Amino acid sequence: MLQQIYPQVQHPFSYELNKDFQFAAAHYVPSDKAGKCQRVHGHTYFANITVAGDKLDETGFLVNFSTIKQIIHDRFDHTLLNEHEDYFNNEVPNLFPTTEVVARTIYEMIAEYLASTENKPVCVQVFLRETPTSYCIYRPVELLRQLQGGRF
Repeated sequence: MLQQIYPQVQHPFSYELNKDFQFAAAHYVPSDKAGKCQRVHGHTYFANITVAGDKLDETGFLVNFSTIKQIIHDRFDHTLLNEHEDYFNNEVPNLFPTTEVVARTIYEMIAEYLASTENKPVCVQVFLRETPTSYCIYRPVELLRQLQGGRF
């Protein structure tokens, strides 16, 4: 895997963990305005998840790298994203499996897991590359505003 440099997000935490991984998945965007993307096609998605916090868990981790990968990879790898009806919906544009929505969904999945941990780290950024020349970044702006006392 190539070394990557990602945009950084400001946060008030002592620790920041970044996990890179990839997964292969197909999708289509069910809109007449989506052009070629309305046909089923696939990508090798490349993701970087940024987690931050102040407290380590009982193993000395902020969060285990493999857990982050497992949450996303095991669910989405070699699947048709449109079939994941718990996350995506072909009738609601804000839930079409576009790169933006997939990035937000990854954030929500990771955030839900982190909230269940004892040390409660937070996901502050999801970087999702769909092609070698196209990517999306999702940042939970409301969370970051809260963490930074509204100075974001």
